[in-house]
Amino acid sequence: MSSATFSSNFLQTGCLRKDGFNNPKDKKRNVGKVFVKCSVNTKTQKAEKEVRLGVLGASGYTGSEIVRLLANHPHFGITLMTADRKAGQSIGSVFPHLVSLNLPKMVAVKDADFSDVDAVFCCLPHGTTQEIIKGLPKSLKIVDLSADFRLRDISEYEEWYGQAHRAPELQKEAVYGLTEISREEVKSARLVANPGCYPTSVQLPLVPLIKANLVQPKNIIIDSKSGVSGAGRGAKEANLYTEIAEGIYSYGVTRHRHVPEIEQGLSDAANSKVTVSFTPHLMPMSRGMQSTIYVELAPGVEIKDLRQQLKLSYEDEDFVVLLDEGIVPRTHNTRGSNYCFINVFPDRIPGRAIIISVIDNLVKGASGQALQNLNVMMGFPESTGLLYQPLFP
Repeated sequence: MSSATFSSNFLQTGCLRKDGFNNPKDKKRNVGKVFVKCSVNTKTQKAEKEVRLGVLGASGYTGSEIVRLLANHPHFGITLMTADRKAGQSIGSVFPHLVSLNLPKMVAVKDADFSDVDAVFCCLPHGTTQEIIKGLPKSLKIVDLSADFRLRDISEYEEWYGQAHRAPELQKEAVYGLTEISREEVKSARLVANPGCYPTSVQLPLVPLIKANLVQPKNIIIDSKSGVSGAGRGAKEANLYTEIAEGIYSYGVTRHRHVPEIEQGLSDAANSKVTVSFTPHLMPMSRGMQSTIYVELAPGVEIKDLRQQLKLSYEDEDFVVLLDEGIVPRTHNTRGSNYCFINVFPDRIPGRAIIISVIDNLVKGASGQALQNLNVMMGFPESTGLLYQPLFP
């Protein structure tokens, strides 16, 4: 079923609260739509649903998180999963926490049959994705979670990723999918480049402030920290427990690959070239991400103006939350959810502000935002299947 067909349906189903709305913000967004209640049994995951999905790279962290999130989606069903090294295995044998799901066994990408697939989540490592997506049927909607289509300038991709771009024609078609900022472009896209985790945590607070000329698009300092899952599931010495536990590790200093992605988004917001100072750190935790951002205020601007702009920008959004004044965002409070919590504080240095943004790097920073984007692409309310509340403790 096409995106246009989905959009034209006046009856939209979802798993709803008693009052018919998952989130109070949905009331404004869904005026005039009719909702019915539904229940989802994970044992019938392979039952017929409107959209048949493929998950390429299902044996990685982002792939398994996609599968987890889709388990309760009323419209999306998984009909294909690939994992070259785990071909022939069930998802439950690779990820025991997903053993209750009745899903097809994983196959190698070269053996994948896309005749029973409407849309694809591509959760493969960067550098491998371009050739694979180039070979997919043109009828498929695609959300790519790798970095392969995030940078519009293919020469910049080559500079930062050390290899030539192998699908330049597809790059022209790709839409950068920071959902809250690019929703209209995502709606009509066939190929969406899902943002990186660090760029998501940085751009959500900064883009509205830069667009409104409230902060200077210069001397921006970004100090970001991520859980170890952000480094992927591959066996690496640097990710061993004894290497990570009881310490903090700065990496990619001055040359992290998310720098050009961050600068691309902020430059678009400023309509001029923006250069940032960005340092990421690996923390001894499984998941979670915090970006602490130091900015200069524009002349005459006060902290309350930044808060007001962020409130206006996100008051109707499901997943971006400006916390009450003085409340410090904590990664603990977004764990397992698609939320981004933001707050703004005055620096003790006059004319500067400190912005803190937290997300779950595997959900809002990857798989959750990917599902949010596909909901938009297929014409469903974008919160569908995503209203998991954060896990605590």
